[in-house]
Amino acid sequence: MTPFLPLVLGIPLVSALLLALVPGWRLAARLNVGASALTLAAALPLFAAEPAAGVFLLLDAFNVTLIGLTAFVGLTTSVFSAGYIGHEVESGTLNPLRLRFYHAMYQAFLFTMLLALSANNLGVLWVAVEGATLTTVLMVSLYRTAASIEAAWKYFILCGVGIALALFGTILIYLAAQPVMGPGMAAMTWTLLLEHAARIDPNILNLAFVFLLIGYGTKIGLAPLHAWLPDAHAEGPTPISAVLSGLLLNVALCAVLRFKMLLAANGAAMAPGPLMIGMGLASLLLAGLMLYRRRDIKRFFAYSSIEHMGIVTVAFGIGGPLASFAGLLHMAMHSLTKSAIFYAVGHAVQVTGTQRIDGIRGLTVSHPALGWGLLAGVVAIAGLPPFGVFMSEFLLITSTFARQPLLALALSGGILLAFGALVLRVQKICFGEPSVGEAAGAGRPIHGTLVPLYAHLALVLLAGLWLPGPLVGWFQTVAALLG
Repeated sequence: MTPFLPLVLGIPLVSALLLALVPGWRLAARLNVGASALTLAAALPLFAAEPAAGVFLLLDAFNVTLIGLTAFVGLTTSVFSAGYIGHEVESGTLNPLRLRFYHAMYQAFLFTMLLALSANNLGVLWVAVEGATLTTVLMVSLYRTAASIEAAWKYFILCGVGIALALFGTILIYLAAQPVMGPGMAAMTWTLLLEHAARIDPNILNLAFVFLLIGYGTKIGLAPLHAWLPDAHAEGPTPISAVLSGLLLNVALCAVLRFKMLLAANGAAMAPGPLMIGMGLASLLLAGLMLYRRRDIKRFFAYSSIEHMGIVTVAFGIGGPLASFAGLLHMAMHSLTKSAIFYAVGHAVQVTGTQRIDGIRGLTVSHPALGWGLLAGVVAIAGLPPFGVFMSEFLLITSTFARQPLLALALSGGILLAFGALVLRVQKICFGEPSVGEAAGAGRPIHGTLVPLYAHLALVLLAGLWLPGPLVGWFQTVAALLG
């Protein structure tokens, strides 16, 4: 196996240990950016590496795509985070000791996500996802307010129940594989399981997938298991909101798709598509309705994440080359767009001093670069052309109309429902006269840089206008791999 994969995993792990010892937050912020840049540099050669499988690690087109996306968003978020925490220190919200803890946990979080994506062992996958849960629980509670601690506990309890169900599903897979593959590591190795999936008892596979979908679906934020996600976004630091929405949800969905491939390889097993479509559509419709009632801007965009993960789950539930291509493209576009939106939201909250939507008005007047960037991000996530989210949603809806017209109508209705809520909120946030609080903050400088925000928006715009041939071919290869 290429030596770059151990580097991708080793850099954030070693960096987490080192950052726990760095006393100065300014140096730690720079080291955090440097470590994230090194991780991305190590991840890029994986796109040219041959697929390979070891006892514990796996490299294929699917996880390379998500590893590259995770490393890129991890870098841009660390750049945004450096300016964001500078403001938090100046305002007295965070002290240096908590920031030492924050930077160490940030790199540990990246390590657990990258390990989950590259795992070839079902046990390693489960441990990595659980590790990602624990690191984010600690970061959600970073402010140590009553609300943040409550949100962290809710996150811990709900995702703890979910991960326990996923563990039970994993054990069922192991028990079903033992009669075919014998006891030991082979019955836990993903690539070997896929080779022998046709001989595994389909009844146990079916039961296991139900537990796995519910368990890892909790981490995805699928309804009705989504209750932790809005609170975690609202009460944790905004950089964590960016990586939660942009990266962690993808990791959990990757786990579900791996097990979906096992069922697809067994002709006697149930079709997992209807279950995924049902949960995805429920998430889309619920989030679309809940968007109209949100008054906290971070909670508002958290429900938007639930909406889009519902869309992606429906896409992979439908399956087939075109729907899987659309789902993969939507995963990438949502990660880039939603993290960009949270960068803008983080700056907006700092210059206005509030997360209340009613307290954020006229950003294009008081902070034009920030206001127009947030507007572009909302237009993109709403699915309007010429951004990449429009392209992925268009592909999904047209392919669904050709196969299941009624499902396409429900899917379109949910998207339009959420679109209305986004338009309703963004016009007040971005346009008109600044509110009193915003007017008072109109002279405040934006801490940090807007480069990560506009870099993400540029990529999403480029994807909507033109997808390079090699990228299309790569996504087609992944879509074929997913089945």
